[in-house]
Amino acid sequence: MTKPTHKHGGALLADCLVAQGVERVFSVPGESFLAALDGMLDTDIQIITARQEGGAAIMAEATGKLTGKPGVAFVTRGPGATNASAGVHIAFQDSTPMVLFIGQVASDQRDREAFQEVDYRAMFGPLAKWVAEIDRADRIPEYISHAFHVAQSGRPGPVVLALPEDMLSGPAIGAPAPAAVLPSGRAADADIAEVISRLKSAERPIVIAGGGGWTKDAALALGQFAMALDLPVGTSFRCQDYLDNRHPNFAGDVGIGINPALARRIKEADVVLALGPRLGEMTTSAYTLFSAPVPQQSLIHIHADPNELGRVYRPDLAVVATPASAAIQLARAASKAPRRAARTEARADYEAWQVPARAIDPDAPSVQMEYVITHLNEVLDDTAILSNGAGNYAAWLHRYYRYRAWRTQLAPTSGSMGYGLPAAIAAKFTDPTRDVICLAGDGCFQMVSQEFGTAAAEGANIVVLVCDNEKYGTIRMHQQKTYPHRPSGTALKNPDFAALARAHGGFGATVNNNAEFAPALREALAANAPALLHLKLDPKALSPALDLE
Repeated sequence: MTKPTHKHGGALLADCLVAQGVERVFSVPGESFLAALDGMLDTDIQIITARQEGGAAIMAEATGKLTGKPGVAFVTRGPGATNASAGVHIAFQDSTPMVLFIGQVASDQRDREAFQEVDYRAMFGPLAKWVAEIDRADRIPEYISHAFHVAQSGRPGPVVLALPEDMLSGPAIGAPAPAAVLPSGRAADADIAEVISRLKSAERPIVIAGGGGWTKDAALALGQFAMALDLPVGTSFRCQDYLDNRHPNFAGDVGIGINPALARRIKEADVVLALGPRLGEMTTSAYTLFSAPVPQQSLIHIHADPNELGRVYRPDLAVVATPASAAIQLARAASKAPRRAARTEARADYEAWQVPARAIDPDAPSVQMEYVITHLNEVLDDTAILSNGAGNYAAWLHRYYRYRAWRTQLAPTSGSMGYGLPAAIAAKFTDPTRDVICLAGDGCFQMVSQEFGTAAAEGANIVVLVCDNEKYGTIRMHQQKTYPHRPSGTALKNPDFAALARAHGGFGATVNNNAEFAPALREALAANAPALLHLKLDPKALSPALDLE
């Protein structure tokens, strides 16, 4: 049988993406991959045109988070690739499946420092699971198949493929490979039995759940497993939606601004099960919750990547398995254990931590984040998705919001500013029926504010809450702690953000105080257009418990 002949490599590439189940790609167009754009025109793949490559890459990363399948972005060479690198770094640190395609100079111009030429293997080597360049059109199916396998297998992550312009535009012969089939990622039955035995015999056990490669079924299994053994469960940094926060076993988040009572409980635990997370700086409170390399606690670490086990901390029991498979296995194998005081005490500590450190004042002259988050808890349904980037404004969200369902939190564990808006756009495309709320600081929003135009142009009716305290608040907080009364380089003079939203054809309103927030949010949710609320905060409120001196 003669292999199908495509009019060019871009058409074969597009067919390979269809075979992998790709429904949508995010892109900023470039002349280096015109043939790929042309090829996708003859498929049902939706092309979302972003305003900057960093936004496109973050949209692809957020799609990978939400679906568990690689999000896909196309960017042009040189400046396009460097702009997109932030999204690749997020995907790597967050263990998110993603494939980034980069246009490349023609093969007969390589190694001449041609216009916008970059060695992408060298550039992205530390940031991606695999980086390659497709030199022959007939190998496109092979490379695409391998890319999607690598992005999803073991510890998920980003793959980068460079596409020489002449390879894409030249004739191509080949047929797409079937969609990637992944190994089960199951743990050995004996390891599962040993994990349960150790937890049952412990007096002060605790679970820290997180990392990449989870599923909705695994998140439900986590709750069943914790309830069967009556275990307190903390979730690693920005993985708070892995267990319904109303679940009686949920003990809070193990990340920045951790509840001191929860940190103490982890330090004093006799057995800690780390189910999926990397035990990095954020999840270990700057490597203070455990002693390195040998923790005082008995550490059980389950992770999909064997290279992660023992990277910093030596576990007493190391299990190579995907956290999704392991959680389901643990839930099925667990039998009822005696009730534990540790679980009820951990839950009580969490409930106490939920009480706002500052009293909510209905007549406050500016907007209080304590009120904003409390109101969101009251009016949003269980499936609403909340996204955010980096900044102290997120401290209120992480501390006071109760995530009730799987994949309702979209936030970068890499701490990347500018994440929230592009991620919210991707979320709205993934499921248009759900409310999507983006929280962004004034500095965070202005790194990607142009993507509000993408939302307006593409009909992604999200709601953005811009938290304006007229400064880079996190850095100002560190300045106050380290160099008191010597602020430098952290003040912001901001525009009228609501006017910007209206300029794009969206809904925009300024909220000056608590009393104005609820009616403004109602209007925004009902606007049938992308909406933005410009929240005027007290510039002195740096965090839930710290005020500017």
